[in-house]
Amino acid sequence: MKADKLTEIIGADFYTGVPDSQLRALCDYLMSRYGVSSRHHMIAANEGNCVGLAAGYYLATGKVPVIYLQNSGEGNIINPVASLLNENVYAIPVIFIVGWRGEPGNHDEPQHIYQGKVTLKLLEDMNLKTFVIRKDTSEEELKRVMEEFRGILASGRSVAFVVCKGAISFDGKVECKNGNTMVREEVIRRVAEAAGADPIISTTGKASRELFEIRTGNGQGHQYDFLTVGSMGHSSSIALGVALNKPNVRVWCIDGDGAVLMHMGAMAVIGASRPENMVHIVINNGVHESVGGMPTVADQIDLAGVAKACGYPKVIRVSTLEELECALRECKEWNSLSFIEAKCAIGARDDLGRPTTSALENKENFMRYLESL
Repeated sequence: MKADKLTEIIGADFYTGVPDSQLRALCDYLMSRYGVSSRHHMIAANEGNCVGLAAGYYLATGKVPVIYLQNSGEGNIINPVASLLNENVYAIPVIFIVGWRGEPGNHDEPQHIYQGKVTLKLLEDMNLKTFVIRKDTSEEELKRVMEEFRGILASGRSVAFVVCKGAISFDGKVECKNGNTMVREEVIRRVAEAAGADPIISTTGKASRELFEIRTGNGQGHQYDFLTVGSMGHSSSIALGVALNKPNVRVWCIDGDGAVLMHMGAMAVIGASRPENMVHIVINNGVHESVGGMPTVADQIDLAGVAKACGYPKVIRVSTLEELECALRECKEWNSLSFIEAKCAIGARDDLGRPTTSALENKENFMRYLESL
């Protein structure tokens, strides 16, 4: 089904969401039609943020909004759906469009397998009437379902469309660019060299995939690294937990701008805790690259300034590899919580692979290594 036809059948004029590769066609269509931050479309920091935006839209207009998300973000909507939207509270109707990663019967990455199994159940538990859009779903069928949904929405309840892989298409193409010159993989390579035998916690997506391949290319083992293949936005909190309990070991966190924005409150907790042995590196290319390159707001805010305000004693912003190497040396010599914002270009190798070890193997190897330190 074409993305424009889907939106026509739904008939809403406000969309907000967190980008998802499964919903790439819809995201591209919305960006091409409305941009990324307007009265009609806004890319949010996290899925709970979307629910708040949607509720505000409904309160101001009386019209039903649409929220799009990957199914991994369902956990972020449970509280506001249950305590804000629910018909027993404020009865605010919302249409959710959920990308179904890890759909049973389809191969996917390990972080999506269990989430895929419980996707429909979680929506049902939140009392959301659900319809699955598949490749063979016709426009006529979707129109019939939407008519049913309108009655449910009128009663103050919310509904959800769950989208299977390849079920939505868009013929256009949206490409985001920035003027940065550093390549993320080279940044990660420099961080790995500077860290040496220190443990590294890396964020979800291409950053962890690149770190894994860098170790393989160097002939190194993977015990030094905890690859946070899911749990977007939580790598820095994992790193804080490790740093506080291994005070004599320097702990490095490789983070991304989209992940930092998703749960920025973690920076406040890290800054207040001030572990002297933690280095927090945010690779900022201004996009959600791992799910298709849709923009974040990170190129419009001062992440280094946020770190300073949160209490990080040492904060550095770099835009060249030479500046990065100098900053990494300083952080190794400086016994204090440190923050590096690395401004990067958009893009990755076309042949970038995925970790060949399982998530469980990664955890066990990493824990054994930490125990030896």
